[in-house]
Amino acid sequence: MSAWPTDPAEFRSAVREWCRTHVPRDWRRAQTGVPEKEYVAFQHDWFQELRRADLAVPHWPAEWGGGMSAAAQTVLYQELAAADAPRLVLAFVAIHHAASTLMVAGTDEQRARHLPAILDGEIWVQGFSEPGAGSDLASLRTTARRHGDRYVVNGHKIWASGAVHADWCLLLARTDPQAPKRRGISYLLLDMRSPGVDVRPIRQATGDSHFAEIFLDDVTVPAANLVGNENEGWRVAQATLGAERGVTMLELAERLGNAGFRWLVEACGARRSDGTRPLDDPRVQERLGAFETEIAALRALCRAHVERAAAGTTGPADASVVKLCYSELLQRVTDFGVEISGPAAHTVLRKPLSSGWESGAWMLDFVSSWEWTIPGGSSEIQRTIIGERGLGLPREPGAA
Repeated sequence: MSAWPTDPAEFRSAVREWCRTHVPRDWRRAQTGVPEKEYVAFQHDWFQELRRADLAVPHWPAEWGGGMSAAAQTVLYQELAAADAPRLVLAFVAIHHAASTLMVAGTDEQRARHLPAILDGEIWVQGFSEPGAGSDLASLRTTARRHGDRYVVNGHKIWASGAVHADWCLLLARTDPQAPKRRGISYLLLDMRSPGVDVRPIRQATGDSHFAEIFLDDVTVPAANLVGNENEGWRVAQATLGAERGVTMLELAERLGNAGFRWLVEACGARRSDGTRPLDDPRVQERLGAFETEIAALRALCRAHVERAAAGTTGPADASVVKLCYSELLQRVTDFGVEISGPAAHTVLRKPLSSGWESGAWMLDFVSSWEWTIPGGSSEIQRTIIGERGLGLPREPGAA
């Protein structure tokens, strides 16, 4: 059981003191331009530091090492952001997407196998998107043929975050090609060390290779790794996407509202070569005020979503609303940071690994911000979900 205080004010004070003594000093400088091997080691060490303090998976049930209330999670992420702590970038899919899926739809054996391993540092990747089936997952063509107690998988996944380092993959594959598009898909757990798995990094506009392609050539997956029922993977995938679009946003919104906005205010207050400051311009003041208001609204929206998720009262489109608001606000904030910083924004060619999308390296942050309006369901997909499931509008013509 966690030894953290239950009183909100005492908890905040205790977390703040913990951050003061445990957040690695000067990690931004040390993580800029660092080799991949050192980045992975740093991520592992920081995850274990948080785990020893019962702060790594606050959103998990208590029996698995979490059990923190929605209010306490908010305080935790506020304090981590205020202390400029590193993000758990490599563990992100494991502790959110994989864990939430296993808890909702996994078997007891799957949970017992993977949840402790995730706490030990097992890294996961999400194998949903394909060439020709990005946001339209129902069009995926990767196949899984059942042969006795195993599946044989063939196909091609793309835009897989962190696949180069992943131990396991959340894989969607078509098990019934004759069924309607959404009804012939199954959800499998793929060991990335299986023969026939080939991972190829994708070099991005920022110079990084956060994404990768995964090629699957006669890969064998035990039938015991099926999550949910065969051909009902679409429904299981909604648990994964719900985590990606909803609860994860609490941390990201707090970071945008804390470190991100702080970077923006500092950029506006920096003096130019002529001695003036962008902040002296009333139009800049107005835009800063508007951003502060929008960020405050986003943070409130995320907190409300986490509270509803804990109470089991989330609506069918709530996660899409949160994801849409965060991703498009992030894009506007980083765009403004580029505008305010002027030509200097284009000279920063590296940002610290283990940071988020609000590092203060404005051009890189802006380019990276587009990650959020495309994967996990593009903004167009989110609007469709909000219209159909949230507002009850007629289904899009031609949708299966």
